Amino acid sequence: MSRIERRKSKRSHLVRKLKVILYSCLFIIFIGFLSFAAIVFAGRLVVDDEKFLLNATTTIETEDGEIIGRLYNENRTLASLADIPKHVQEAFISIEDKRFYGHAGVDFRSVFRAIYKDIIAMSKVEGASTITQQLAKNLFLTNDKTWLRKTKEVMAAVYLEQTLPKERILELYLNEIYFGQGVYGVATAANYYFSKPIEELTIAEGALLAGLAKAPNGYSPINHPDKAKDRRNTVLRSMEDAGVITTEQRVKEEQRSLGLDVNKWDPKPWAASYVDFVMKEAAAEHDLSLEELKRGGYRIIVNMNDTAQKVAYDQFKNENYFPGNTAGTQGAFAMMEQKTGKIVSIIGGRDYQLGDLNRATVSRQPGSTMKPIAVYGPAMMQKEKFQPYTLIPDQEIDYDGYTAKNYDDNYEGAVSIYDAVIHSKNAPAVWLLNEIGITNAKQYLSKLNLSIKDEGLAIALGGLTEGITPIELMESYSVFPRKGKVIESNAIDRIYNRNQKLLFHAKPKSTKVFDSQVAWNMTEMLIETVASGTASAGDFSKALAGKTGSTQHLQVKGKTKDAWFAGYTPEYVMALWMGYDKSDKEHYLTGGSEYPTRLVKSILTELDKQDSLVQSFTKPEKVTAVPKPIVLPEIKNLQASYSFGSISLVRGKLTWEGSTDKRVIYRIYRDKAGIDERIGEVEGVTEFTIDDALFRSKRYYIVPYNPLTKVEGKRSKSVQLTW
Repeated sequence: MSRIERRKSKRSHLVRKLKVILYSCLFIIFIGFLSFAAIVFAGRLVVDDEKFLLNATTTIETEDGEIIGRLYNENRTLASLADIPKHVQEAFISIEDKRFYGHAGVDFRSVFRAIYKDIIAMSKVEGASTITQQLAKNLFLTNDKTWLRKTKEVMAAVYLEQTLPKERILELYLNEIYFGQGVYGVATAANYYFSKPIEELTIAEGALLAGLAKAPNGYSPINHPDKAKDRRNTVLRSMEDAGVITTEQRVKEEQRSLGLDVNKWDPKPWAASYVDFVMKEAAAEHDLSLEELKRGGYRIIVNMNDTAQKVAYDQFKNENYFPGNTAGTQGAFAMMEQKTGKIVSIIGGRDYQLGDLNRATVSRQPGSTMKPIAVYGPAMMQKEKFQPYTLIPDQEIDYDGYTAKNYDDNYEGAVSIYDAVIHSKNAPAVWLLNEIGITNAKQYLSKLNLSIKDEGLAIALGGLTEGITPIELMESYSVFPRKGKVIESNAIDRIYNRNQKLLFHAKPKSTKVFDSQVAWNMTEMLIETVASGTASAGDFSKALAGKTGSTQHLQVKGKTKDAWFAGYTPEYVMALWMGYDKSDKEHYLTGGSEYPTRLVKSILTELDKQDSLVQSFTKPEKVTAVPKPIVLPEIKNLQASYSFGSISLVRGKLTWEGSTDKRVIYRIYRDKAGIDERIGEVEGVTEFTIDDALFRSKRYYIVPYNPLTKVEGKRSKSVQLTW
């Protein structure tokens, strides 16, 4: 073979070698790519994107920022990486994963070291997990120390590194970690252990939290302060080794105490009823289930007034306000601002605990508290027929088998609407409902957001099949202090999501139901009901209008099943129920509506001591005041005498004892064969002069007359005019 041929042969051989090497490298790269792709693909199968939405605590707080409720599966407050101080981030990286920003999810140097130690020990003794691997394990896997779990962890970590930036991985990690004491996430831990926001953590405090990540129970600063301090100092030395703090800083921080200021969550028992109602409102009005609230990290701003809620809670503990034949007498209370509809207080029961039956949302028969909203308000909208001093029958009347009886079984024949309201007469209310029509009344109730299925006259007395709740009754009574407009009540004012984006801001709707004159008529009558009528029990020195109600016990004659008070001040509207959860012959009230009335007045009295209430109602413009009732007197000591005058030679003079109310009119009658003759009348005075009395009949009598009801009272005895 010639030299040239040998050269060509060598060159050809070299080319073949190079091709083999090239193809081998390409094959290796291809295999490596396929392997990497397989790892990433397998990692995608391990990763569940839904798990990136970490469970976060929903807080329920008042307008001034006081937290009254927390709902969570894991107690966690989320923080963005921007909110977490750099030195806190570096503390975790220094102790958990020094090469975090340099690896692709797996630190092979640490892996080989761990494998070596595992082989020597013939068991799994040392981990080599990066922050990314820890995140993958905590989010998607179990804590089992098996090679299969570790393989999945690696695949998931590689996938995360390929799909998420380092900053997002670190943010998820710091928010996911468990810190002991039921605390998840570095922001929650900062608040729990140091009572401060994450932004204010010192280097030593951040190092302490970073030290907890390895074993939160073993290094607990509460249970094991010495171990916790040693671990904190280990973290500080790691930070020094990593060059993120100086030796001087490390020495200084090591000298610090743990500086604990534990902020344990202390649920407030007096707020439990309100928190429960907020949860119900969130579900019903905003489609936020309890499970969603426990994981969603919402911030719910509510309308609760701390003072009102605490006062009501404390007063409900007083046994004297709850008359029952046996233990277990219960009650419910709701109060709202009449101008805004904001519910400021809810009591769901005595000694209420979260999860109990919230009786403020339980329907009961409302008794006579229905009369103003179902009967008298609608009736007075027919102004030409019914006004406060319109007389209506007060008699037992049979309405196709239904007869309403007054609670005292006393009937006056006819009474004014005014008197029927303040004395809570049943027979007049039923007559009036029959007169205005059930369909008409229910149209008004519907505007008041009361959906009543019943069709009978028992509606007038609150005899409802399903009843209404204290919340609904409270809301309906807002129509009177609001000049005839009912307003929707609400406990929730605003809702923010986990990113603090505003999702909801309450704008309660109001609906015109009665005109302002009818609303004021009812207010004046209900003021008098509190002053001298059925709601006069108890003491409250300032403005209050209200109505009582009670229902008869069906199994124990003469006893009460439900007792109510519904009413309002110029600021608030309220309703209070009391009774038993179980109604049978072994459970009944031994007192009536005077008890809830006293309790409401006690609540208002205590509230007034801390937050002064208005002294009196202010009459709206363009409405006419309702006169106070006129009580006709019994005419006594009627006397007649003659006198001499300049024009009439002889005059007669009648004098008598009557009323101090100057509005009373006195009608003077002369006896006469057949029909007596009315010869005159005077207003507000108790004497009358008879001209030319010499040749007139000598017998006279006086009859008092009420100009409001247009009714005469009882006539006096006759007196004879004699010399």
